[in-house]
Amino acid sequence: MRKSLIMFMSVLLVLGLVVSVGGNEVMAQEEYRVAYIARAQGDSFAAWLANSIIEESNKYENIDLQVFDGQGSDAKQNSLIENAIVNEFDLIIIQPNNGEAQRPYAEKVVEAGIDLITTNARIDGIEGGSSVDADPYMQAAVVAEMALEQVPENANVVVLNGPPGNFHASERRKAWEAEFFAKRPDVTIVGEQIANWNKDEAMRYMEDWVQANDHIDAIISMNDNMAAGALEVVKGDPEYNDILSYGVDGTAEAVLLIKEGRMTATTLQSAYALAERILWVSDLLVTDKVMEIHTNIGNPVVTSENVEQYIEMHEKAGNL
Repeated sequence: MRKSLIMFMSVLLVLGLVVSVGGNEVMAQEEYRVAYIARAQGDSFAAWLANSIIEESNKYENIDLQVFDGQGSDAKQNSLIENAIVNEFDLIIIQPNNGEAQRPYAEKVVEAGIDLITTNARIDGIEGGSSVDADPYMQAAVVAEMALEQVPENANVVVLNGPPGNFHASERRKAWEAEFFAKRPDVTIVGEQIANWNKDEAMRYMEDWVQANDHIDAIISMNDNMAAGALEVVKGDPEYNDILSYGVDGTAEAVLLIKEGRMTATTLQSAYALAERILWVSDLLVTDKVMEIHTNIGNPVVTSENVEQYIEMHEKAGNL
């Protein structure tokens, strides 16, 4: 009889249930080790997302989250993924620096029998892997459609791109091509470079473009961080008071630039919404409620007309 009772209690404990024997309660809940491998903490959006994931994970008592910084390096990120596999984490979440470079290592996660989530940007086509993301084509398309009416005729524009092989970078650029440049053949691209989501790199390119051109009418950037870098170069120059600038992410810096009238529009890629969805999916995966899931968040446009609500959002979160 005693042996049977012990076995019964063991089963309940594994299930994370409360057991009451002789008036004494025993609480037990299985804890799952989760590795979050960030793209680069030096990237303003990546840092916002990592901090949001840490905060959201505190709501899940069964999840022990550890964050690792890929430092914007494929080699570093791939090494971190391999280490997480060796250390037998229950779930590995990857925010790829370069999706194609991380793909073989993400596949190794699944092959090792470990749950996988790719996010911001997802790596498509990994059988057995899950993803939480936003639609990068639509993120750019909604601001590109605004630019159709706002960018002046025969304008000179510059374009700042994200890393090659990154799903968000390539899809946003495709959207600008289809939704803006194909419809505005009068517009001339006087400079286009890969700035790897990086503010400092964008500043260096913008410095060259300003020197090489009589005037630039608009900055078209695949994220806010690069747009902010380009705008810093022309800050205070009366010749560029009316320059248009478009980004994606809705970072704290970007919404302030919009309020100041220096940035035209961005698309909110809410790190809070991503984090909430990521932890929800994480819990479903580690507790075996689902085997694979793919889900997107929305992409509202931020302009001078509605910027105050997004400033308030960042203030409440302590970002401003």
